[in-house]
Formats: sequence, C-alpha cells, structure tokens
Amino acid sequence: MSDVLIAGGGIAGLVTALTLHQIGVPCTVFEAFPDGEPRGVGMNLQPNAVRELYELGIGGALLNSVGIPLREWALVSLNGRDIYSEGRGMDAGFHWPQFSVNRGQLHALLHRTVRRRLGNHALVMGNRVAGFDQDADGVTLYLDNGRRARGALLIAADGLFSTIRAQMFPDEGPLNWGETVLWRGTSRAKPLRTGSSYVSMGTPDKHFLIYPISHPDRDGKALINWVAAAKIEEHPARYADRWMRQVPASSFLSYFDDWRDLWIDAHALMGASATAYETPLVDRVPIPTWHQGRVVLLGDAAHPMYPTAATGASQAIIDARVLGASLIEEGVTPGALYAFDDKLCAPVSALVTRNRSDGRFELLRIVYERCGGHFTDLDSVVPPREREDFMLRYTRATEFAAEMLNTAPPIIPPGARAAVA
Repeated sequence: MSDVLIAGGGIAGLVTALTLHQIGVPCTVFEAFPDGEPRGVGMNLQPNAVRELYELGIGGALLNSVGIPLREWALVSLNGRDIYSEGRGMDAGFHWPQFSVNRGQLHALLHRTVRRRLGNHALVMGNRVAGFDQDADGVTLYLDNGRRARGALLIAADGLFSTIRAQMFPDEGPLNWGETVLWRGTSRAKPLRTGSSYVSMGTPDKHFLIYPISHPDRDGKALINWVAAAKIEEHPARYADRWMRQVPASSFLSYFDDWRDLWIDAHALMGASATAYETPLVDRVPIPTWHQGRVVLLGDAAHPMYPTAATGASQAIIDARVLGASLIEEGVTPGALYAFDDKLCAPVSALVTRNRSDGRFELLRIVYERCGGHFTDLDSVVPPREREDFMLRYTRATEFAAEMLNTAPPIIPPGARAAVA
C-alpha cells in the first residue's frame, strides 16, 4: 500500500499533491468544501516559493494570470512621504520574482492543475475530515459523512483549525490572540509608485497596506488588495467559529474615520469594496513535533503564524517540497515524516515566534511617536544613521537570503522519484 492521504485541499494540500505526483507517489486529497471556487483576496508569494512553483511547471505566464510580480516594498508617513523602501523579488537580486497574487485565483489554478495531472478521482470534495487511526501497516482516515479511506501515510494540511492536530495534541491550549483584527478586501484603483509596490502606513494601533494583484487594464486601474488592521482588546472575531468571515465594509469603517484626509483616502478605498474578510490576528504556540507515526502536519495545521512577513503560504509551499524530498530519501515510510519534521519543525517554530514582532513596521511606530506621522524632513525625525542601523539587520538578511537561494540546488532534483512499495 503506497497511497498517501492528504487532509485539506487548500494551497498547502494541493501543492503537496502536485509534488507527490511529480515524484511518483499516488495520493488522494480530501477537502471539506464541495467545490474549487475561488475564495479569498490577495497574498504574497516569496521568491523561494515561486521557485518551487516554477519547478512544478507553474511558471511566470501562469502566475501572471493570477497576479503580478512585486517590485517594491515601501513604508510611508501619514502625509505620504517616504520613510523607507527597497526592491522586491528580482529587483532585490533574486533569480525569481516575488508575486502578489489573488489568493482565490491561485487556489483555482492549483485545483485545475491537480485535476488535469492526477485525475478527477484524486480530489474528493465535500468530505470533511473527522479523525484517524493508525497501525503498523497504515492509516485510516475517517470523514464526517461516515466514509473512510486507507493509506500508507496521512498528510494533514487541514489548516488553522486542524482536526488532525487536535487529535494528535488533545490538551493543546487555545489560539494565541494578538489583540488585532484584520480586514482584507479589494478595490479597483490606479497602482501607486512603481505600479507594483507594496505600500504601508500606520500608527501604533492602526495599520494600512495596499498592493496590486492584477495588471492594469486600459484605464490604468488594477485590482488593489488592501489590508486594514486595528488593535482592539476584545472583538467578536476572536471568538468566531470561522477564522475568516465575510463582513460588510460598514461594520468596520468607523475605526478608520480619521483616515479620510490622508495622502490617500484609505477610508474611501475600503468603502469601495462592499464586503471584506475579517480575521483576528492569531497563531498557536509552537509544538515540539509535527509528526506522530504515519501522520504529519503541514502548512497552517503545523505552524499558523502572524502574516508579518508574508511567509504563511510561502512556507506551506516549502513544506510540501521538503516533504517530497524526504519521501525521495526515505521512501513512503514513517521515516520520511521524521526526516521532514527534523528539517523544518525547529526553524519554522522559531519563525512563528519572530513573526509576532512588528519587524520593519516598527519604524512606523517610531516615526509616529516622534512627529505624529506627519513630517517634511525625515532626517530631523529619524536621523539617517539611526534608520540605517535599524534596517541593516533586515537588509543583510535579504541579501543573504538572495545569495543563498540563487546558489542553492533544487529541493527536489529533476527526475527524482520516491521508492514506492
């Protein structure tokens, strides 16, 4: 028995399925939603994840159909003046771009690709995972409609509220609430700066960022993804039964009434979208291991994290590829899951913890506290040497990451196959 069962048909589960197909391991994906319709708004794919999609045959033309290469990352003041900016993707020295994509369209693209390459039978929709049993010979996956499936291994990519994780760690505590609520939406507008820039501004308790997720039409307008965040001690989103729920824009615009007269009318841009997705800022305390015998956690099921550095989806893609490499090395065995866990659990757990800090966005707080977010001469607010010292550690990390990625061999060597019993 060599079939691998994948719980969850999101980005993590679908990239895992494509990776297993690439290395010759048969698999079946079980997804709770009854269809593969696009859901969600914008997100970023880091160059390391884009490289892996290219390796799967999902190249620039396909990614350009669901997004746009990001060229710049910028922090600006409340009156629109530059605080800091730097290149992104190939403009930062990587051999692969960073893509800002429409999450729903990317998911739909992956869904179609799995169906085309693996066949319709490989995607079992409308089947929510209920639990599992395992023995020396394999794993039995139970579904909430009474069905069951048997496989050699179980890959749990069933997200933040993972049923599999809850069974593996029944005494785990609640979600870690970051006292911030995010609202995400899209509106049509002209892109800023380079035409492909991620632009962020904010105060200690409110934050706003925008970036395009489509190429401009003839009118010069593109689909702009925006994210608004507000620190709130208590909010119903913290206790919602779904991590992401759709809400009317009218339900949160009052938090940003004082942002009508800034250099960009953030209030109007948000109001141009009738609805938005509301999500609490949450993660989980890292766990010491992601695997248990023939079962392993992957993606948000393993390491839900704050979206501080746009690493969530990218890390899920890397997870899938490292798991594939482990299966090549160890075969379709529990040993492959152990090797995967040994490579990634500790460093990614450290990333979860690091993402709880504001990182580069801390510079916005410094500027706000010194001048209220409005200035004409940045050097008089934060002297150049102070800015350089603050950003140097991040700049070095980016340069190091580019050099490391550009010279690193593929995670999965071309033509490599896993040993299948």
